Amino acid sequence: MMSRIAGKSARAMALACAALGTIAGAAAAPVSWTDWTGTAATASAVFGSLTVGSTTVGVTFSGTYSFAQTSGGTNYWNPATPYTSAAVDNAPPAPDIIALNTGGTATITFSAAVVDPLLALVSWNGNVVDFGVPIDILSFGSGYWGNGTPTLNGTGTGFTGSGEVHGVIRLPGTFTSVTFTHTSENWHGLTVGVAGLPRDPGSPVPEPASLALAGLALAALGAQARRRRA
Repeated sequence: MMSRIAGKSARAMALACAALGTIAGAAAAPVSWTDWTGTAATASAVFGSLTVGSTTVGVTFSGTYSFAQTSGGTNYWNPATPYTSAAVDNAPPAPDIIALNTGGTATITFSAAVVDPLLALVSWNGNVVDFGVPIDILSFGSGYWGNGTPTLNGTGTGFTGSGEVHGVIRLPGTFTSVTFTHTSENWHGLTVGVAGLPRDPGSPVPEPASLALAGLALAALGAQARRRRA
């Protein structure tokens, strides 16, 4: 009798783990990365757009930069490993990049509000960066120029790069613009992405069926435990 109960408990545990794994998998999202299309040298600006579902959002970078790739060039996003994680399914797909060299203040403006914007980074070596709002470091690793580690600052609003930092940071919340400060070096690159818009039905959320499955599995575990105690 005990072996039958143990077998049922094991099956219920497996079901719960599978259901919870389904929910965890649903947390990752395909990201729309900016297609940078043009520059305005006199205004120190780079223009582009990204598409989320059926909605196209204009993106403008304003600030001093060294160069911008808007139509081909070297793919500094290769390898893709530093840019994918449990929250991000896909690395930037194209060579598009904005390279900064002179430190100062930069602003990224969106034509419509976006949720949890992402910045993919190339070679932020020894850089001190601050966004003035909390950030999450989602991933980092060995990239085009090598390896490095971003260390979150004491307020959680920026990071200091040690070595050649390649990775992705997220700004939790809803934004129409993002402003940050950074320090000078030879050059360090970025691009911008989002996975969702406010109340976007395509945003990654746990499916009701997955939640129900997890609930049933956990309930089954509880029932088995009560029977064993009885």
